[in-house]
Amino acid sequence: MVTFVLVHGSWHDGSVWNAVVPRLEELGHVAHSPTVAGHGKGVDKAVRHEDCVRSIQRFVVDRDLADVVLVGHSFGGSVIARVAEEIPERVRRLVFWNAFVPRPGTSVEDDLPPHYRELFADLARGSGDNTVMLPFPIWREAFVQDADLDRATAAYRQLSPTPYQPFLDRLDLSRFSRLEIAKSFLNCTDDTALPPGEWGWHPRMSRRLGLHRLVQLPGSHEVVFTRPRLLAEKIVHAGRD
Repeated sequence: MVTFVLVHGSWHDGSVWNAVVPRLEELGHVAHSPTVAGHGKGVDKAVRHEDCVRSIQRFVVDRDLADVVLVGHSFGGSVIARVAEEIPERVRRLVFWNAFVPRPGTSVEDDLPPHYRELFADLARGSGDNTVMLPFPIWREAFVQDADLDRATAAYRQLSPTPYQPFLDRLDLSRFSRLEIAKSFLNCTDDTALPPGEWGWHPRMSRRLGLHRLVQLPGSHEVVFTRPRLLAEKIVHAGRD
């Protein structure tokens, strides 16, 4: 049995894993899906990246979880990297699912292509609360292109504006490369949320992990909606010893 802590990405909250958790439990594991600080509907969006990190750290510590496999999706990769620095004794393995692996001293924004940087900055300025809401056309064509329109629309209704400041905060991460924690990179081969090539997830992000296990599956950035059972099975593969 493995204890998974599933950390969502931007625009999501912990409920995004609702179809994944039951399959992990069917396979004999325990899975938790906390919501990162500042994420979700009707919550205070005035958070920094460190608040995001502390919220997951507290979740693990307050429940006295140990020997945990931390799974981070997209922005969640930057969170689990920092959480592992803070509580390495509680972490068994890190699984980065099409996730950011920031270099020391950089921000998540540094790893975004220029057109996203410009768009997100404009949206944040016009939001009134320094948040970014992903436009539906980008969601439809780049994030969940393997869904039909009805499913893509239903999934979009679950999203909420994401705090912009955590994208900008520079992360020390000076301890991350020295951690003696096993790492995996889970790569959806049809993921175009970051444009494939120079800005793509794999191998740009995965190679920053050094020695790691690579697990791949077909699908978009949001297979959590389109292939949740397969995603759960691949998470188990990525998280096993």
